[in-house]
Amino acid sequence: MSIIHLLDDSTINKIAAGEVVERPASVVKELVENAIDAGATRVEVEIMAGGTSFIRVTDNGKGMSREDAEMAIQRHATSKIREVSDLTSVATLGFRGEALPTIASVSRFTMLTREADSDLGTQVTITGGKDTDIREAGCSLGTTIRVEDLFFNTPARKKFLKTNHTETAHISDFLTKLALSHPEIAFRFISNNKTSMVTPGKGNLTETIRAIYGQKVAESLLGLEFVGEEISVDGYITKPSMLKASRSWQTCIVNGRIIQNRAVAKAIDNAYKALIPKSGYPFAVLNIQVPQRTIDVNVHPQKSELKFEDESSVFKAVYKAVHDALRPAVDRDLTQVAAVVEKPHLAPQPRYAQETMQFHPAAAQAGPVSQGNWQPKTFYEAATHTPPAMGNPASTVSFDEARAAVQRPSVQYVPVTPQTEQVADGAAGQAVTGEAVLQKTESPCQTADGQADASEQLASEGNIFPIGQVDLTYIIAQDAKGLYIVDQHAAHERILFDRFSALAGDIPAQQLLVHLVLSFDGKESELIAAHQDLFRQLGFDMEPSGDDEFRLREIPADIPVSEAEDCVREILANLMESHATTAQEIRQACLATTACRAAIKAGEELSRQQMQIILEELAHTPFPFTCPHGRPTILKFSSEDLAKMFKRTGFGF
Repeated sequence: MSIIHLLDDSTINKIAAGEVVERPASVVKELVENAIDAGATRVEVEIMAGGTSFIRVTDNGKGMSREDAEMAIQRHATSKIREVSDLTSVATLGFRGEALPTIASVSRFTMLTREADSDLGTQVTITGGKDTDIREAGCSLGTTIRVEDLFFNTPARKKFLKTNHTETAHISDFLTKLALSHPEIAFRFISNNKTSMVTPGKGNLTETIRAIYGQKVAESLLGLEFVGEEISVDGYITKPSMLKASRSWQTCIVNGRIIQNRAVAKAIDNAYKALIPKSGYPFAVLNIQVPQRTIDVNVHPQKSELKFEDESSVFKAVYKAVHDALRPAVDRDLTQVAAVVEKPHLAPQPRYAQETMQFHPAAAQAGPVSQGNWQPKTFYEAATHTPPAMGNPASTVSFDEARAAVQRPSVQYVPVTPQTEQVADGAAGQAVTGEAVLQKTESPCQTADGQADASEQLASEGNIFPIGQVDLTYIIAQDAKGLYIVDQHAAHERILFDRFSALAGDIPAQQLLVHLVLSFDGKESELIAAHQDLFRQLGFDMEPSGDDEFRLREIPADIPVSEAEDCVREILANLMESHATTAQEIRQACLATTACRAAIKAGEELSRQQMQIILEELAHTPFPFTCPHGRPTILKFSSEDLAKMFKRTGFGF
């Protein structure tokens, strides 16, 4: 007797349902996509108990005749394709012809549909894939499908569903993305007799976004557009300040179809790199148009993914579109630095500005500082070694005098030589061994690409001066209009990153008197060998010294010797995880690591002059509001903010 046999239709339908109907959101997806394909301009979705007990989808599309309604509930029946060659050019959302019969096989299914030229419609009732009843019935133009008791005859599948709240969230998320992909359709979503979402359906994407996400998101929108030979990208993103903890509000639409694609997501991430924290994701609605022949939409059972013929071209197009929209907006925000570095005021400083702060005043010594009596060995030491400060706290130096001290040409690093040791001995009164010294050069930030004008604008403003530190981590500063809190590590990290980035060639390095021998595994050794030039540009000179061992001979002038090995290993970790497509992007990621390691750390005490240098240098950076990893560097509390916090609104000061 044969052990191989054919399955019955009921079993076949339930197996197919496992591919098509994963959860209630899958039912809604199939039914709403069919409504869109039918030309609907209004779609209403109503659910109860997360869609497990009740789902109803109503549209005003063209509807079906009785003959088509009878065919629609048959397996592999569809109006979207006729032969296999049509799969390469299919443009409709649903086309497999399995949605209705598979949904009906695991639920109590009812369909009402009527065409425009028919007086009566057709009602189809199916219970668990059996007992099909077809009759005439009165109904509105279009189609209404009701799905009740989902998975009532497959309890094993039903018990794996999540809570009603979670299932509702999946349905809401899908409808949100679908509404964004079709702003010309008016959507209404009702859950447990409560309206959750309504879109205007006027074809205006901005109005649809406002209806779904609210006025605050709508005001933060940045339009984007890219037109190539075969690829076009348009849509909206938001400023880096508008973030969420997941990608749930990033919508990618390809030829009208909502999809998920790693290349597109990575392109968005790369465009926002150094502007947002690693834990945040910006809002994005991207509408990508490509030739239909260049994509395969049938690579996923639920059609939530597709395959691009040339994924790298899509990545580059999305990256350029987002980058070009984002950078001008960030440049415009640079004008807000006036909130951090205000124009000088000639009026006398307020009395409270002259008082000594008690929480942790800036370290100071009596007597004014001379421009020639403090010469730190490295910028790192300039921030960690306490030089003579600018007078005592009770007699604050004027901002013009401070500016004259810190606006001298920026520091540049050169390897130590006997001559530079003599210079350092004469300037600082102490010997320098195995380190680098500072020499005066033109400011690198003045030559940064496209940022010279912004830097000049920032350099022309300023009336902010430091008061002290909190927890040896945050610089407290003030001007006549507000209070500022600056993360000293994040600020210094931004300063160093922009300085390193502005250097056209290699980062200045210092030779080690005692070379470090570092051991790596096989994969790390291959990375080092393949990126020797990159490490050299970053200031690390290494040569092989054995099996999987390298001798570290030079390190960047800003990096303490104790941090060198950790910095090399972090750069290797970045190289392993990097999906960057160009050497420049890889270098920028490594520069961020180098700057982080070289920057002053939390817990280090700074003098008043060191704080002033950080504030002044930060004002000259192209993007002063975030560190290279996207963390904020500055918080401002205006006089009005402080008044509100202390409930002084409406009262005299």
